[in-house]
Amino acid sequence: MLPIYEAAWEMHQYLTRKRIPYVIIGGIAVQKWGRPRLTKDVDLTIAVPIEETEKIIDHIERKFKSRVPNLKEFARQTRVVLIYASNGREVDVSLALPGYEDLLMQRAQSFKLAPRKIVRVCSSEDLIIHKAVAGRPQDLSDLQGVIFRQATSLDLDYIRYWLKEFSLLLESDEVIHRFENAWKKWSEDTLS
Repeated sequence: MLPIYEAAWEMHQYLTRKRIPYVIIGGIAVQKWGRPRLTKDVDLTIAVPIEETEKIIDHIERKFKSRVPNLKEFARQTRVVLIYASNGREVDVSLALPGYEDLLMQRAQSFKLAPRKIVRVCSSEDLIIHKAVAGRPQDLSDLQGVIFRQATSLDLDYIRYWLKEFSLLLESDEVIHRFENAWKKWSEDTLS
């Protein structure tokens, strides 16, 4: 198994044992839905009640090595827990907030890393939403790849609804434009 998959499997086992709902949202999800590419870290979101956040961070800190000097303080400020898996791979654990991320968890899909090693990854629609919001060059490339592979099965109403919600929150239509531009490119390429 690839080292990045080993790290994902380790996180799956740990979070499952602790009964913490999770979903992988980064490059590993791209392996399932988009154009496969190398990824160096595991990005995932966990769902924990806000009142249990400190306790969960304590558990994670006892089990995994921190990538920042003050893990708790960093997590309080960013809602991201930066750790290393036991094999040294970087893991970014985002702390979910109620609302959209509840749906993210419900819509998660299975992804087989190896025989009898299955993890939870976000849906193709949720991966597009995450990539459109992030907006870095690699994210936009990933977004295009997901559209090109999954276009005929995408729930466009769901994607557009949540991108509109995020655009209101961010006070910018850029997240909508990122998706619509990629969708237009797919449409043009398909018709030509």
